[in-house]
Amino acid sequence: MPELLYPNEPSKFSANYLDEFLKFCVDNDASDITFQTNNPVMIETKGRLQKVTKRALTQSEVSDLINGIYGTNATAQLLSGTDLDTQYETRLDRHMRNRFRVNATGCLVDGSFGIQITLRTIPGSPPNLSDMKLDENLQKALIPTQGIVIIAGATGSGKSTLLAAIMRELLENENGKILSYESPIEFVYDSVESKSALISQSEIPRNLPDFPRAIRNALRRKPEYILVGEARDKETISAVIDAALTGHTVYTTVHSNGVADTIRRMVASFPHDERYGRTVDLISMVRAIIWQMLVPTEDGGRHAVREWLIFSPEVRNRLFDTLT
Repeated sequence: MPELLYPNEPSKFSANYLDEFLKFCVDNDASDITFQTNNPVMIETKGRLQKVTKRALTQSEVSDLINGIYGTNATAQLLSGTDLDTQYETRLDRHMRNRFRVNATGCLVDGSFGIQITLRTIPGSPPNLSDMKLDENLQKALIPTQGIVIIAGATGSGKSTLLAAIMRELLENENGKILSYESPIEFVYDSVESKSALISQSEIPRNLPDFPRAIRNALRRKPEYILVGEARDKETISAVIDAALTGHTVYTTVHSNGVADTIRRMVASFPHDERYGRTVDLISMVRAIIWQMLVPTEDGGRHAVREWLIFSPEVRNRLFDTLT
């Protein structure tokens, strides 16, 4: 891969240079951008890391960058042992903008406290579901009248992109209110024309403190569809199941190593005496699980490889039989 260096590298990197630098990264197809204390800035393009600055950034520079992105108290929170998740947006003009998902985490660098900031680029508009190259029966199963749809995979496997495509499909072709709770908000839907659907996006913890509280909030707002950014703990998984049991369609993501592992991970979050009941609830309410990973292609890109299970009545009956 040929060397790619930022031509306008400043002698001291500050938040004032960030928007112009991020534009350079996006123009060069960066999917991820990493700022780390005592290291050059790195970008990832088509699954490969490369340096884009000659000089390593100081702790002061990285601290200034995260304070500019998140707020003046960001470094203090990182020092206290709290990582930060947020989103960042740059406006190119009145109609164009670049959006990024941001994580900042304290880390050990050369024996002292350091900071790593990772920005993941988010496309300007969500993709069409038809562009996801899904099996026709699977695509139909993603829009149930009620129940749970789970998108599973590792970090960076395209879960958020697929979810965004589903939300776009709902906006363009379905009727009703969509409530999305994310940490942070990634895709936005300003450019999507909706016939008779409305989406409202709330960020955790900026707008609501946590996902269980978010789902309780949703049930008071009469939605048809609920998106929960990640089912990561017992409380959130319980809330997702209970929302589906009350007749809603719920979309969520799970970090797992396959379709079967998805159910195991969700059930394992409960105490032993609750697992049987929650397993029954999950089998009853899940309508589809899609697990995916991104693999390199010969042209240097990445392609989604998927496995999935549609929970038809026959599938549910066979799974119930295994519990007896």
